[in-house]
This record gives sequence, C-alpha cells and structure tokens, in this order.
Amino acid sequence: MARKKFKDLFRRNSRAGERAFILIGAVLLGCFLFITTASNVTTKNYDVQIYDAANETIRSPITIENEAQTERQRQEASQQIDDRYTVSSEITEAKTDAVEEIFTAIEQADDADQPIDQRVESVKNLLSVSVKEDLTDRQLEQLIQIPSDEREISEKVFVDTMTGYLEDGVKRDEVQQTQEEMGERIDYADVSDGAKQALRSLTSFAIVQNASFDAPDTASARAEAQQSVAPVMIRAGQIIVQEGQTITNDVYEELELVGLLSNTRNVLPLVGLVLFMSLLVGVLAYETIHTLKKQTRPSKSVLMFSFLLTCMSVLLLKLISALGTTDQHYYLLLPAAFAAVLFRHLLSERFAIGYSIVYSILAGIILNDEIPGSLNMEATLYFLFAQLAAVYSIRNVKDKTAMAKALLLLAIVQVISVLLFLFFAFEKYAWESVLLYVGFAVLSAILTVILVAGILPFVEAGFGVLSETKLLELSKPNHPLLKKILTDAPGTYHHSIMVANLCEAACEAIGADGLLARVGAYYHDLGKTRQPQLFIENQMGRNNPHDKLSPRQSAEIIIRHPYDGAQMLQNNHFPKEIVDMAKQHHGTSLLKFFYYKEKEYNKEVKEETYRYPGPRPSTQEAAVLLICDSVEAAVRSMKEPTQEKISSLVDSIIKDKLMDGQLDCAPLTLQDLQVIKEAICQALTGIFHSRIEYPDEEKVKEAN
Repeated sequence: MARKKFKDLFRRNSRAGERAFILIGAVLLGCFLFITTASNVTTKNYDVQIYDAANETIRSPITIENEAQTERQRQEASQQIDDRYTVSSEITEAKTDAVEEIFTAIEQADDADQPIDQRVESVKNLLSVSVKEDLTDRQLEQLIQIPSDEREISEKVFVDTMTGYLEDGVKRDEVQQTQEEMGERIDYADVSDGAKQALRSLTSFAIVQNASFDAPDTASARAEAQQSVAPVMIRAGQIIVQEGQTITNDVYEELELVGLLSNTRNVLPLVGLVLFMSLLVGVLAYETIHTLKKQTRPSKSVLMFSFLLTCMSVLLLKLISALGTTDQHYYLLLPAAFAAVLFRHLLSERFAIGYSIVYSILAGIILNDEIPGSLNMEATLYFLFAQLAAVYSIRNVKDKTAMAKALLLLAIVQVISVLLFLFFAFEKYAWESVLLYVGFAVLSAILTVILVAGILPFVEAGFGVLSETKLLELSKPNHPLLKKILTDAPGTYHHSIMVANLCEAACEAIGADGLLARVGAYYHDLGKTRQPQLFIENQMGRNNPHDKLSPRQSAEIIIRHPYDGAQMLQNNHFPKEIVDMAKQHHGTSLLKFFYYKEKEYNKEVKEETYRYPGPRPSTQEAAVLLICDSVEAAVRSMKEPTQEKISSLVDSIIKDKLMDGQLDCAPLTLQDLQVIKEAICQALTGIFHSRIEYPDEEKVKEAN
C-alpha cells in the first residue's frame, strides 16, 4: 500500500511539474508575442516641424474625422449660398397698373390744340393721387409729346421691360443700377428718339425696390448646403505625407489629429493586446496539457522545440511585414503550413489545428501594415486554409505518392485562397499580377512539402518523437524484431497480431491512439523470444517444460518476459512509449496458476512473490493492451466460443483487472471501460464467427 501511494504521489508530482513547465513556457511565449506585435496595435510618434521634409511616408494609423477641415468646407459651402430675397408681386402689379393708367390718361386727354401745360393738368386730373405724387410735370410733358401712333408700342416696350426687371426682383442697392440698365434697353427699342427719352425718364417712377431680404429662407439654404458636405475622413492606412514632401500646416494638423505627434501614448491598445495574447497563449497551453492527457507524453525537449518553432514562425512573419506593404503579397511565399505539420507529428492533430487558428490570427495582426485596430483578413484566411489543408493531407512523409497528393491538394487550396481575394477585391489586377501571386502560392506549397519531408525525420530522430510515420515503420512485417518473433516464437507472433487487432479497435473506440496501441501490441511479448518454448503458445503439442520446474521457478521465468522485452526494445532504440507498454502490459498482476499451485502445499506463500513488479499501465493504450492481452489468451483457450460466452468472459476480465487495481494509474473512466468491452466483443465476434461445416470428401463419395 505504501508503495502504491508513493507511485501515485510521484505520478501526480510529475504531471504537476510538466504543467508548470508548460505554463512557464506559455508566459514566456505570451511576452514574446506581446513584444513582437506591440508595434502593430500602437501608433508611432514623429518628431517633425512645419515646412520640414518628411523622412518617410507616413500613413494614418486610425480612421478619424478631420473636424476642422469638415467645418471649413461647410463654411465655404454656406458662403457660396447667396442671400435669399422675397419678391413682392403686389408691387410689380401696382407699378404695371400705374404705367398703364398713365398711358390711358394721356390717351384720354389727348388734345393737340391745347397748350402743353393744360394738357399736363388734364392728365393729372385723370390720374389717381398715388400716381400723381410720384410723377413730375416734366415726366408727363415728355410722355404727352410721344406721337400718338407710337404710344401703344412705347407702352408695350416699357411695360414688358419693366415687368421683366420687377419679376426678377429689385433689391434696395440695385434700384439705380436697374433703372440705368432699363434705360439702356429702351435705347434699342424701335421708337423715335423722343419716345425713348420719355420712356427713360419714366424708369425712375417704374423701377423701385420690390425684393426684401428673407432671413429664414437664407438660413435654411445655408444649413442645407452645410449638411450636404460629407465629413472629411482620414482613413486608416491613408497616406498623410509622402517621403520627401513638405509638411504643410494642413499635413501637420492631420498628423496631430491622428496622434502621431503626441508625446503621450494611449495605453489602452496595449492593455487590449495583453488580454488578447493571454487568450491565444491560453489556447495553446490548454491544448498542450490536453495532449499530455490524451496522447503520448512529449518530452520537455519537444515542448522546448515547439516553443522555439512558434517564435521562429512569428519572427518570419515580422520579417516579411518589414520588407514591404501587404499590397505586395510577399507573405504568399511563406511555407505557411510547415510549423503546423510539425506540430501534428510532434504533438497531435488537435494541437496542430489549434495552433493553425492561433497562428493565422497572429498573421492577420502582424501583416496589418502597423495600422492599429485593423486585421489583414486576407492573410488570416490564407494561412488558416493552407495550414488545415496541410495538417489533413501530409501524413506519411516516406510515401512518395502520398506526398505528391498532399502537394497537389495544398497547392490547389492555396491557389484558390489567392484567387478568392483577388476576385473579391474592388481594385483590378493585371493578369501578370494574378499569375505572379498564383506562382507565389504554388511555390509556397512546394517549399512546405520539401521542408516537412526533409526536416521532420531529423526532428523525430533528434527528439525521440514517436510520430505516425515512425509507428508505421515499426509496424512493417519485415522489421527485424517482428521477424525474430515470427521465427523464434510463432505462437507468440500470432498472439501478438490478434492482440494488436483488439487493441486498435478498443483504442479508436475511446479516442486513444489506435496505431500506437497496435504497434505496442506487436512488440509487447518480445521478451518471450529468449525462451520461447517455456510459453504455452509456442510449445505446439510438445511436453510442457514447466512440468519439471517448481511453481516459483516457472513464475520467475514468466514474470521476467516483460522486462526482457523492454530491455531488448531499449537496446534497439525503440521509442519510450513502446518500451513502457512492453514493461507495463502485465502491471502488478498475480500469476494465479503458479501461485495457487504452490499454495496447495505451501499455505504461507505470499502473493507478492507471484506478482509482476509493475509498473501498472499509465496510459490508455497500455491499459487497453493489458486487458486485450488477457482477453485474447482466455478466449483462445475456449472450446466453443459464442457471443454470450465471449461477452461474459471479457466483462469478468475487465472487472478482475479493475478490482485488482491494475487500472488505477490509467486515465480511463468507467464509461471508457464499457466502450472498450463492446469494441473487444465486436472484434472477437468477427474473429470467431460461425463457419459452414463442409462434409468430409470420403463421406460424400460413399453417399454417392
């Protein structure tokens, strides 16, 4: 019991140490990402003066309204609106009636025999008081002297000309000017000079102010003009001043407005960046811890390499962003999916997907031309699509056909991503540019595949990583150790193949690594090759050597085989996960047959003598191997296995292992055990299915 508690305590401390290592790495990574991306969310300050020449092209980091410029344009629009006047139609009608009244009175009082002064008086007697008061005798004398045959045409010319001016409106300060203009027009009338002179003299009577200033209408028109002026906006990324241009007052005002001349920085974007990086790094830390629980346990050197690989990928993004603006699309040349594929092989597919999302978001931030508050969505989605395509397609770097297919798929996805944004863009691209960017995408796919195929084997070898590629190599039947098992212990080889099938089915059912379980099952009994004849599956009808040995001697030989096998695997530089599965596949189980055999004559025998030293399985795959190893041996010994018998046997074995404490260290739930049982039973039912009993050939002949 004390030994068990010590192991559990050690195991918990080991997990706590790994989690602490991951959290420390996450904090360091968060600090690195904060420093790297700080310039992408904060504004840069410039020490410039008016009339200086700009040392570099300066862009606006934000979108903001230039209120001063907007107000200036609105004032200009308002000033362009003339004063509005209201024209009095009553005055126009009154003057028209008055002129007509004058000419009518002259016509009625027309008596050429009377002296001119009497004729004036006769006309005045016919006129209304208001008209007489505004006319002088001289004006009437001149009008009376117009020949009678010209009066009608003179009246018409005068009334039409006067009405035109009055209907347009005559302002106070325009009265004299209008009278002069009307006189000039009368000079062109087709009447005699005397008539022209008389009509010109009447203009002072006819042309009066009839337009008054309309303040409300003027104010409304000017307000409407101001509202029609759109706000003057400075857009994020807009060039404020080109390199070498003079910084004018207007440019200086814009620089000050967008905060590029301020000596005090806004800390809120940095606070937001801290929160944002905490979320991103938190996702990576969570996925790494999840990988420790569900997948093979990566070493600290692998985690350190992952940290450095992430930093290098981010620095490469930063370098690309410094080479030019995103309009030049240099980032399309990056082997975007390289790191994600490495993470898939080093850690897990799930971690690689999580990393792809995080890295794509970082790409959108870093490639934003250092415009705070903006995100380069084209780069974000391009990197995301490329990484997901690579993670799902690049699986076996040793298979040339598979790598060729992966390259084709990755190139297609990246080209589609490029064309997608080119066609969505408002600006038109020349076909030469389209072909150039498509070439970038294809070259990026080629670089990704070449780098993965060239570097991944060295990474796996250098860090002892158990990747899918490595497992596939170990699972090949022509592997020297598998050949050794087949030739030296054929019964054990067949047993291992059967166990491998059961393990893979059970692990895949609970979401564990089925391939790892299969390969571990292939080699779990490698230790039996040292003395294969001492294990019943290899005796093939021969005498059992254990009949001549004491129970304790037999137990010592059998108990030694997991550790002999683990030592042989270590000597052949097998991954630690496979070695541990070989060492743990019996846990601390009791060798019941020999234990009870000795107990028949030695009641004082201790169980510890007939128990495997352990350790007990610490992973899902090792625990499944322990269960399947016992199940396969038990079912093989059944004479007539049926579905009901198999189900009952599997259930009893799992319960026995559970009650014996063999599964205490494995991350399995009761629900997992139920799923494992169902998967094993389904696989065994397929193996031991009913077969048609064909009749004996001799009996068939006799029957005929």
